[in-house]
Amino acid sequence: MNEFIPELIGGTLIGLAASLLWLGIGRISGMTGVLSSLFLLREKQRYWALWFLAGLVLAYPLYLALGYSAAIVVTNNTLLLGSAGLLVGFGTYIGNGCTSGHGVCGMGRLSLRSAVATVTFMVAGVATVAVMNLAGGIL
Repeated sequence: MNEFIPELIGGTLIGLAASLLWLGIGRISGMTGVLSSLFLLREKQRYWALWFLAGLVLAYPLYLALGYSAAIVVTNNTLLLGSAGLLVGFGTYIGNGCTSGHGVCGMGRLSLRSAVATVTFMVAGVATVAVMNLAGGIL
């Protein structure tokens, strides 16, 4: 049971942050909305996006400073990373949001569109892992 405690704490913190942002200023904490708000900083009501992004950037160093560790493995295949980035960006555009917006906030609001999007994300993720495992590390 102890191995699940960090995940439970992390999920709780994500839920609290999403709830506070929604209840506090009426914004959904999807990364698509956060990043697009950074381009509109001339409007004072958009400064929340800087704080949100700062929290995301500082969370991992804080996690490490507290004595925890997490193995993060990323490929150095630039073609794969570039292709993945384009596919994620295109999917976010046509899906009208990202995993955090649909999965955390949309599902919490019982949105049918977000439920369909989240199931699609999960199926695509499982398929991607299956393809990567079948490729045997070639990619």
